[in-house]
Amino acid sequence: MTATLEHANICVSDPHKTAAWMEKIFGWRIRWEGPALNGGYSVHVGSKDSYLALYAPKEGLSAPPTPYSTKGALNHLAMIVDDLDAAEQAVKDAGYTPKSHADYEPGRRFYFEDEEGVEYELVQYD
Repeated sequence: MTATLEHANICVSDPHKTAAWMEKIFGWRIRWEGPALNGGYSVHVGSKDSYLALYAPKEGLSAPPTPYSTKGALNHLAMIVDDLDAAEQAVKDAGYTPKSHADYEPGRRFYFEDEEGVEYELVQYD
């Protein structure tokens, strides 16, 4: 048996704003949006095969847990890109700061953090 990740669901303060930069940087599209759990609102953004569900609760959000030290905390989300240099320029154009660049076998990568405090890893494999 083989499993494939279909989606992940994360809380954000503004699903439309987050989806907009994801469309620009990742080349994704909004697949669905509408009312969600407990009076919240969700925007599903991604490709035909997988997506991120961006959920905003009716009430405000609390501070995120500390990554890499809290049980169950989201540490980062990683995306494979075809052209890491073009992706880095798109990240900069969107107003984010690339960091922690690394070359490693079999590829290269960098990270950036959005205004929600979510860290993203972009990787290109050779």
